[in-house]
Amino acid sequence: MEAENVTRVSEFVLLGLSEEPDLQPLLFGLFLSMYLITVLGNLLIILAVSSDSHLHTPMYFFLSNLSFVDICFTSTTVPKMLVNIQTQSKVITYGGCITQMYFFILFAGLDNFLLTVMAYDRFVAICHPLLYTVIMHPRLCGRLVLVSWTISVLNSLLQSLMVLRLSFCADLQIPNFFCELKQMVQRACSDTFLNNLVMYFVAVLLGGGPLAGILYSYSKIVSCIRAMPSAQGKYKTFSTCASHLSVVSLFYLTLLGVYLSSPAAHNARSSATASVLYTVVTPMLNPFIYSLRNKDIKGALKRSFEMTVQIGQSPD
Repeated sequence: MEAENVTRVSEFVLLGLSEEPDLQPLLFGLFLSMYLITVLGNLLIILAVSSDSHLHTPMYFFLSNLSFVDICFTSTTVPKMLVNIQTQSKVITYGGCITQMYFFILFAGLDNFLLTVMAYDRFVAICHPLLYTVIMHPRLCGRLVLVSWTISVLNSLLQSLMVLRLSFCADLQIPNFFCELKQMVQRACSDTFLNNLVMYFVAVLLGGGPLAGILYSYSKIVSCIRAMPSAQGKYKTFSTCASHLSVVSLFYLTLLGVYLSSPAAHNARSSATASVLYTVVTPMLNPFIYSLRNKDIKGALKRSFEMTVQIGQSPD
């Protein structure tokens, strides 16, 4: 009877980034601004790609999917955090916590796979330009995105089901602003060996595998660029993948920084602050990275804006 009471947890407490009352309005304003910028910026990318036929290419197809995933990725954590700050409540229900964790793992995995697919796309475009349209045909692009969704959904479902089998005791405080898988497993009072085994195996397989694919693609890209005779050709070719390389570096360096530094720091609150980098900051910066250096995106947004102005000024 006692064991049964232990397993039936009704809610968790998200400690957030700070418990200082004076900082709450500042955090609310800061995260609301970053969330709105993230949603608006990525929506503009999707609008530009969908409205301009010149951008109906594999690279921009993957980019629009990445923008959609980034919106969903940020939306799994930030709105709940804003509600908690506004209502001065740190509580999240057990079902809500599991649901948030499921979608967080799902969209984090999709980010990972889409960045890998985009690296492969750049590899084919630079190293096999004459075969690019033959290799990267619409059917293959659709299948790559579908496979990314399938693997991410199955992984997220597996991790969530593994957490559902755990029993939780008195320590139901999560030192973060969202329900993070590793911290939830650490708060279980039942045996977590199988959970940790699956978690680290999947991290190596689905995290290390795509990262290795990205590194391999870029090693081939660098070799192809070095073989080009003219410096101008090298610069022009490298500039086509500079934006993607920036996003990949930002995503993986912040993600690895959080999970590699937290065991040594032994400070859960600092880990929560660092997790803001890959959960909020990276999705917010992606539209700026892709649009500021990209004439096609800027041109498409300019044409969409001019068309909207013309429609607005036209007589009824």
